Amino acid sequence: MTYVISDLHGYPIEKLKMLLKRANFGEDDFLYILGDVVDRNGDGGASILLWLLEQYNVQLILGNHEAMLLSCDFVFDEITEDSVAAMNSEKIELLNNYMLNGGDVTLKALRTLPREKQQDILDYLRDCPLYEAVTAGGRDFILVHSGFDNFSKDRKLSDYSADEFIWAWPELTDEYFDDIHTVFGHTPTMNYGDEYKGKIIKTRTWTDIDCGAAYGNESILLRLDDYKEFKL
Repeated sequence: MTYVISDLHGYPIEKLKMLLKRANFGEDDFLYILGDVVDRNGDGGASILLWLLEQYNVQLILGNHEAMLLSCDFVFDEITEDSVAAMNSEKIELLNNYMLNGGDVTLKALRTLPREKQQDILDYLRDCPLYEAVTAGGRDFILVHSGFDNFSKDRKLSDYSADEFIWAWPELTDEYFDDIHTVFGHTPTMNYGDEYKGKIIKTRTWTDIDCGAAYGNESILLRLDDYKEFKL
């Protein structure tokens, strides 16, 4: 079975494990996390990142918050005269932007880890894909963090930039591929109206599974094979 969840944003690792247990997630199943496990709440996703390093049947797809963290990887460098000299205005702006987007809790938690473990996490994030194509329940899916910016059915996936995969804000009326269903997060479903708060939205061509964990809502685990939802 294939499962997806998205935008955990510091969601407690214990709750994630409880969701997986509720779904009877096993060794032969696979979980895709559609970006943004870091920032905003709790330990900023540090526990989930450490857990991901040990999982063979779980894959994180890069989100915009992981991308912002990677853009600030210089904060994990050893402090030397050279590293201080390299701290220019561009890096300061990147760091300020990341902190304003909830990165402070993640940086604080990661800084407590051994340097080797910090590098393992950064290396893991650098290897995260921008999207995955999967088949489940006889249907084809594209899994991506935010949907597609500047979408066209005539564009190949290889023609999109990273930003177009991680910063899109689709409208309810937007449509993607006819024969491949797109699943994403990034845009909290409550942004489409109060009636969608804490719920998954499914349209003809796409499904948004960001249920707003960043803002105190519970995450929902979705099984793609039969579209069954699992909640706490």
